[in-house]
Amino acid sequence: MVVLKKILDFYIKCSLHVALSAFALVSMTHYFFSINGDSSVAFFTFFGTVVAYNFVKYDSLVRLNKKEIKKELKGIVFLSFISLLACFYFFLQLNWFAKSSAFVFLGLTLLYTLPFFPNKQNARNWKGVKIYMVGITWVGVTVILPLAAAKIPFSTDVLLMAMQRFLLVFSIVLVFDIVDVKHDDIHLQTVPQQIGVKLTKKLGYILLLLLLVLEFFYANNHHFLSFFFKLLVCGTIAVFLFFANENRSRYYASFWLESVPVLWWLVLVVF
Repeated sequence: MVVLKKILDFYIKCSLHVALSAFALVSMTHYFFSINGDSSVAFFTFFGTVVAYNFVKYDSLVRLNKKEIKKELKGIVFLSFISLLACFYFFLQLNWFAKSSAFVFLGLTLLYTLPFFPNKQNARNWKGVKIYMVGITWVGVTVILPLAAAKIPFSTDVLLMAMQRFLLVFSIVLVFDIVDVKHDDIHLQTVPQQIGVKLTKKLGYILLLLLLVLEFFYANNHHFLSFFFKLLVCGTIAVFLFFANENRSRYYASFWLESVPVLWWLVLVVF
């Protein structure tokens, strides 16, 4: 059990799990827009997520503590380097419009991590901004990027998908913020810090309900299966919201909650 726990911890810490969630969401976008045959964007997103998340989490730690880097962190750095090479390979497979989109979201990631302005913190530490930047970035990478690569023109359906994905990610981040409310710096002004845990949960339920309502506005009239799976994932996230509290273990959000998009994708694959 100890060995399995160490493997699971490394799997989560090196961002492979969140990268798998991103891969699943790109695959969902492909499914709902009937995009077949091109897996370059999905793999670019997977490896890019590993690099981006590890950069966000460990950049300052590696730069400031070069002489005291632990073996586990060295493994994460090595995996990130391999992922960077793979990310670059799949980046070369993208068309110019998808590459341009990727650069925009790379810029957001760098803004989120690095302090570009003198005497200012990075965007990750700006009051109340984190959840919106995370949502926008995930919409860009898991909706805009795959549609750009497939040369799908902008339409009402694209806008609806982007809005639904933003609401989905926003709701998931709310669970993370509730679980981390004791540990987050008070200056971050996360949603639970501003309005309390109870109101945060109610906000999450409203956003998930709005996500489902938007399903009825698609011009192409998505079939029942599409609504059923979105109902399934929204219901699952609502359950996580209901039981979320500051005393939950780190696996509650970092593993189980982030498994929801993966399970959603696997169910679709099976069906």
